[in-house]
Amino acid sequence: MEATPCRQIRAFYTDRTIRVYQAYSGAIADSALAAGRFVSPPFKMDRMTWIKPSFLWMMYRSGWATKPGQGRILGIDISREGFEWALSHSCLSDFDTDVYSSREEWEGLKTHCPVRVQWDPERDIALNRLEYRSLQVGLTGEAVERYIAEWIHRIEDLTGMVAEISRAGESGARMLPIERPYPLPDGIAHTIGSGQPGTPPDASEE
Repeated sequence: MEATPCRQIRAFYTDRTIRVYQAYSGAIADSALAAGRFVSPPFKMDRMTWIKPSFLWMMYRSGWATKPGQGRILGIDISREGFEWALSHSCLSDFDTDVYSSREEWEGLKTHCPVRVQWDPERDIALNRLEYRSLQVGLTGEAVERYIAEWIHRIEDLTGMVAEISRAGESGARMLPIERPYPLPDGIAHTIGSGQPGTPPDASEE
């Protein structure tokens, strides 16, 4: 089997949407589910909000929905156009010589870009660190406004499913979302430091 590229977006997606995950308190989750979008308050528009295409990285971050303020796991289906707008208007969290010509260029972009992206070690179902990375996308300013007002198609409460998978342990792997490599235009792949344009939507699963 071909090795997974170090920096590759893997996600559950359709021809119109891509699913991202967030963990919140009950107050934020309940208001979002009722309205079909995030509502301020209790959602805070002035803070960076991180969306994650990897289900298992979200489980690592939230401790399977057990950490304070992260007891509710939401699956948010957003438009692929919105997701790719975010990536094309992003800056990496860390300086990367393969992406930026100088540290000054990177620091200038960090000041002005409404989106921050970073690559963190992916996790297996036991939340062990893997050798390849998973993308996290931080939205601020205009990006948060677009996310709330334009990109969201559907919000689903996955907390019950998360608890079921957690109880099942290793056998819970059969219940995991099917995440495939997400195809990216070359320009966006370079912007986020991926170097992997991805594979066609009908490619076989890993």
